[in-house]
Amino acid sequence: MVIVNEQDMMRDEPAPHGNHGMSTAYRISDAAPNRTMEFRKRTLHVGAAIGLHVLNHDEVYYVVEGEGEVASDGVTKRIGAGSAAYLYNGANVGIKQLGAKPLTLIVAYPLPASEIRTAPDGR
Repeated sequence: MVIVNEQDMMRDEPAPHGNHGMSTAYRISDAAPNRTMEFRKRTLHVGAAIGLHVLNHDEVYYVVEGEGEVASDGVTKRIGAGSAAYLYNGANVGIKQLGAKPLTLIVAYPLPASEIRTAPDGR
């Protein structure tokens, strides 16, 4: 078992897949050695977006707070707190923040065996 405090894994960085604005990334699962999935929290600052990118796995965006618009293969839908978008392998996806408040979401997806990492201390 690994217990992770999100504050220990927090960093501000450009939003992924195109650097559309700034975000706060909580790379929670980075602390778990030999994991087979990714589990991250990301806050898209006002005006930010995770740019369109093609998935090589299924992925879930779960909105914790705020509002946004999620896109998948040319279809866009609004999404808000308490909603999840299940996105499929091969889809061209992205999400953008809407409104006056930041958009905070959980992003979860499986890792291929070639990307399984071990912790710096070898665990």
